[in-house]
Amino acid sequence: MTMMVRGVRGATTCASNVGDDILAATAEMVEAVVAANGIDTDDVAAAIFSVTPDLDAVFPARAARDLGWSSVPLMCTREIPVPGALGHCIRVLVLWNTDKKQADIVHVYLREAKSLRPDLSGGKPEGRF
Repeated sequence: MTMMVRGVRGATTCASNVGDDILAATAEMVEAVVAANGIDTDDVAAAIFSVTPDLDAVFPARAARDLGWSSVPLMCTREIPVPGALGHCIRVLVLWNTDKKQADIVHVYLREAKSLRPDLSGGKPEGRF
């Protein structure tokens, strides 16, 4: 089978705009994405983290560094401030070299972020991504 670059999505929320809360929620999300897909960090091409505008106490990528992602290119960005969007939200897009098919990738939505993709979190789709 041919190795492809696949995108793995993850999202979570944190209780407050406090560095330790952001890092803990991000670490939980990254660990869940890795566990759900059997990801070896040597196969990760890059990861892009985003936060909603109400989170600015720390870069969430630091949590991945703290988990040992020392050689993985990481980037942080801010989400578009869409009115009514879920707040205190941290997202990740992991670009992963794998031979898995797109349909076999497990995207992880934790805490209040389950509302973003209820079709992937055991609920009904609402069209929010």
